[in-house]
Amino acid sequence: MLDKHERNINYMRISLTDRCNLRCRYCMPETGVDNLSHYSILSLEEMAKLVRIASELGIQKIRLTGGEPLVRRNVPQLISYIAQIPGIDDIALTTNGTLFAALAEELKTAGLNRVNFSLDSLVPEKFKYITRRGDLSKVKEAIFEALELDMHPVKINMVVIRGFNDDEIIDFVELARKYPLHVRFIEFMPVGDLLFWKQDRMMPSQDIKAYIEESYALTPQKNILGNGPARYYSLEGGEGSLGFISPMSNHFCGECNRIRLTAEGGLRGCLYDKREVNLKTALKNGSSDEEIKELFIRAIKAKPTRHHMNNGWGEENKRKMYQIGG
Repeated sequence: MLDKHERNINYMRISLTDRCNLRCRYCMPETGVDNLSHYSILSLEEMAKLVRIASELGIQKIRLTGGEPLVRRNVPQLISYIAQIPGIDDIALTTNGTLFAALAEELKTAGLNRVNFSLDSLVPEKFKYITRRGDLSKVKEAIFEALELDMHPVKINMVVIRGFNDDEIIDFVELARKYPLHVRFIEFMPVGDLLFWKQDRMMPSQDIKAYIEESYALTPQKNILGNGPARYYSLEGGEGSLGFISPMSNHFCGECNRIRLTAEGGLRGCLYDKREVNLKTALKNGSSDEEIKELFIRAIKAKPTRHHMNNGWGEENKRKMYQIGG
């Protein structure tokens, strides 16, 4: 399925819930979060049906996100539904890791192929500060459980925030050197709780890479499954790899292959684009598969050329990243 800019749209990110058990400072306010009701979000069966319809339009890759997706019950059941759909060849999960270890084997058995962990600090006190309530030991346990279950590639997403965790960049590099982990350094973006966002906290990917290259030899690498927008490099003598995701300094919109489905059934062509096509209403009204396909096509054809996040998230954009899907 091609959009109007000839980009092949074969990847859908699905937010299972807007709820999260953490309150990361750049993503969510600490209190006063109005969560969606159980009745306003898609059921697992509705999500699976939409994946089946999307697969008939060329969607091959699915990523489950949130909020924190694992706060929702019966995620392995949803993965099992999706794994049975012809044409879907990759099912991935993005998680903060705090709930993953206890579910890991069940998720793997259901059909989960791989997992990305969001982790911004390896220092317990700093991790607690940025998440407001997280336990770093649980995330570390989850990462090594994923390695043990051979969910390769196991990726770690670190949002680099100048003045907060940029002094830990080398510590994250060492994780990729010692273990078969794929560490991705992500530029700080203006999403979520805008009080924490400041332009001078954003460290461009080229600066991060140059800093690393003062101590390590990097070689471009392209064979990382599901590499998406990241530019990957192997480390000389290392077990894993490093990736750089630069939505602010060098946006990758010309290569974007994704659409996003919110927990309540809104289909977006871009995280930043405020336009949504309402699929939940179509499902509730008994629309046919062909009618729902037309809604998918409408959203894909409306996918914007690029985002304008460099201008800020915008006060008029009331929905934050955790409400759209990370």
